[in-house]
Amino acid sequence: MPLGERLPAHLYTQSPCVPLVVVLDDIRSGNNVGAFFRTADAFRLEALHLCGFTAHPPHRDILKTALGATEHVPWQAHPTVLDSVKALRSSGYKIAAVEQVPGSIPLTDWQPQPSERWAMIFGNEVRGISAATCALADVVLEIPQFGAKKSLNVSVCGGIALWYAAQAIGR
Repeated sequence: MPLGERLPAHLYTQSPCVPLVVVLDDIRSGNNVGAFFRTADAFRLEALHLCGFTAHPPHRDILKTALGATEHVPWQAHPTVLDSVKALRSSGYKIAAVEQVPGSIPLTDWQPQPSERWAMIFGNEVRGISAATCALADVVLEIPQFGAKKSLNVSVCGGIALWYAAQAIGR
């Protein structure tokens, strides 16, 4: 599809998607969840998995920031992130956690193969992704940062990481 051309919402699920699923683990802000729906729509990602206490549509804060993306971007709720990871692995997905931990690699060093299907986990705004969940991942990715805080809002982190992943995995 040419740059700037919009895909009609009713064709979203019928069109080829980037083989990438967003996994949100215990995201406390509906506004952040809605932002992930919009990002998934922007890059035509496969789906979102909403885990733990992550809000799901039709939560008013999600609808406010998703601007209609909840109506066509597929999503599933899972009781835990482990349930989501098990389901994804059984369907052939590789798992990437996006977290700042010892042993993580810079996002820009990650080189997924175009034929691979991936899921990217994003964690709670305060606690991040647990060590146990990071241990389940095939790779833990970190966005290099140079400021004093060394932290990003989870939906901003998602926008960066998912844009990079969509380019790396390809269409």
